[in-house]
Amino acid sequence: MNIKDLLEYGRKNLIEKEEPSRLSKILLKYLLKVDDTYLVININDEVSEKTEKQFKKDVGILKLGTPIQYITNKQEFMGLNFYVDKNVLIPQPDTEILVEEVINIFNNKNCEYEILDLCTGSGAIGVSLAKYIQNSNVVMSDISNEALKIAEKNAKENDLINRCTFLKSDMFENIEGKFDIIVSNPPYIKTEVIYTLDKEVQKEPIIALDGGKDGLKFYRTIANEAWKYLKQDGILAIEIGYDQKEEVIELLESTGKYKDIYSKKDLAENDRIIVAKYKC
Repeated sequence: MNIKDLLEYGRKNLIEKEEPSRLSKILLKYLLKVDDTYLVININDEVSEKTEKQFKKDVGILKLGTPIQYITNKQEFMGLNFYVDKNVLIPQPDTEILVEEVINIFNNKNCEYEILDLCTGSGAIGVSLAKYIQNSNVVMSDISNEALKIAEKNAKENDLINRCTFLKSDMFENIEGKFDIIVSNPPYIKTEVIYTLDKEVQKEPIIALDGGKDGLKFYRTIANEAWKYLKQDGILAIEIGYDQKEEVIELLESTGKYKDIYSKKDLAENDRIIVAKYKC
């Protein structure tokens, strides 16, 4: 088969997916290790039998719900490239709202900042903060050894390993010291809701999705513990589910340890992050 025929095969077989032509193109570019221009110029070129076989196999995997990012092992976030696989969540554009807000708050180049990225997963948040807050040191913690290996890989590939450290910790269990910033995108989906989500989401690690019966399990821990690890006027910045704003703010307020609490929306106008300052 030639490139044109293979792209059409992918489009037809992925017709039930959103943007099937785009998925087909991404997959073939990955297998051929080429760019868009190459596909256009060489549209009638034959592909090897090996490539054809692998392409069709991967199309079948995509049809079953595996995200394209777990096949290509690649996701862009904050203008950086990140390695991802089945051991970590796929970084989403909505989470960029969290990173951008922290960058906006901590933009004083004359200060050095200590950052804790709790539940780091792929390290997308922590690595991005290390990149764009250049006078920062970032501790990335996670309960998963596999996730920490991926976070470290991403720090290395983005040339930021010298300002990133990695720590296995069940939330705050092994955390030491004080931080200017604690940032987290914890699991926040209600247990019973997970199995109603898209097949692609269900292919992501459950441990990184499941926020307990009411979705607030990890926010309770964060609200009750984070302040102990914040410096004076330190900032807590967390991602939330679209319908969790009031509940999470109430959790923070109930501790009496936070002030200047506010939320921000994502591009779809859903409540997406909450920021709070430690009340010493």
